Amino acid sequence: MTLTQTRFTERHLLDPAVNADPYGYLSSLRDHAPVYWSAIHRAWLVTGYDPVMRCLRDPAVSAERVRPLMDAIPMGARGDAERAFGILSSWMVFSDPPRHRRLRQVFQEQFAARAVARYRTFTERAAGAMLARRAVPGQAGDLVADIAKPLPALVFARWLGVPQAHSPSFWYWNARVGDLVLGAAQDEAEYRTSLQSLVSLEGYLADLVAQRRAEPKDDLISSVLAGERIGDSVTEQEFVGMLTQMAFAGGETTSNLIASTMLALLRRPDQLAAVRADPDLVPAAVEETLRLDGPSKMSIRTAARDLCLDGHEVRAGDRIFLVTAAANRDPARFPAPDVFDLRRDGGTHLGFGFGAHFCIGAALARLVAGAVAGLLVRDYPDLALAGEQHSWQLSLLNRSLTVLPVRY
Repeated sequence: MTLTQTRFTERHLLDPAVNADPYGYLSSLRDHAPVYWSAIHRAWLVTGYDPVMRCLRDPAVSAERVRPLMDAIPMGARGDAERAFGILSSWMVFSDPPRHRRLRQVFQEQFAARAVARYRTFTERAAGAMLARRAVPGQAGDLVADIAKPLPALVFARWLGVPQAHSPSFWYWNARVGDLVLGAAQDEAEYRTSLQSLVSLEGYLADLVAQRRAEPKDDLISSVLAGERIGDSVTEQEFVGMLTQMAFAGGETTSNLIASTMLALLRRPDQLAAVRADPDLVPAAVEETLRLDGPSKMSIRTAARDLCLDGHEVRAGDRIFLVTAAANRDPARFPAPDVFDLRRDGGTHLGFGFGAHFCIGAALARLVAGAVAGLLVRDYPDLALAGEQHSWQLSLLNRSLTVLPVRY
């Protein structure tokens, strides 16, 4: 037994100290055992880059986890559980091939980088206008509340076709769905609110689809309907269910990516200066943030059948945590893995996943995060952190700053 192994002590991933800065602990776990059975989490924790990649490619590792999610709901909150179960079952993120492929193909063209690029001008103008109102040079502010949260919501609502007047209800439902899916709901009342919000979100989007059938517009729903696959390869109910996933995921990931990218740059004056000197490095800053401190810490899978993983016998039904936050800092894959390097070459990061479940909204998230970072770097030469202490939302899956105090 090595010295590293004898000193390793397992901790819960929701320990507040681990949640606030997980990387030292995850590195020690990866060094101890890249595939590790956690008695605390009753799951396999996979932290090495190569075994994570194998799981992402292996059909024996299933993304279907709706039933365990629903089983966690308190009995008193289950009035809407079956309806919610049906909606979540339409989410691509919880589906395996070939069903996943069939669902994803409906949206593939609309989420391609060339299609998303049409929204660059709108995004840059909206970001500029929002910053002009909320970020006054020389004054203090919260970069999360001022731009990182509201801008992705505005862009995605515009893209999806949600009228601005409906935004408050739409984003409230999304936030409560997030509480359910990301594990933030704790008591019976919170679960009940989350389930009702998911049902309300589905009902709203079903009405919006009906409106776009009658009167198409320049938005995502109209574009998909024009492809004539709804009712053919995908049912109307599946389509609306998938839209609830798009609505939930559309703002959260991008908001977190904006905040983390700016935190990474503001903590490293040399890297910030490099981006200011060469704005073409903004996309590289976004990519390096995705690798080093991205918006997703892990994804949860289930063994569909018995399999051997790095010499460990994984049994059918076992939960598997694919800890991409650890894999993205694996020194076997990334030289100097804890260094933020704008000119890093080689090594495919897993910030948006990989393979069949690669994040379908990656191009949009990159566009919006790059637009905001570019404007802040260019137009706010005195932008600086207001303090070094930062709080993070308590979450097993997401890496999300609650506030980012700055001086503009």
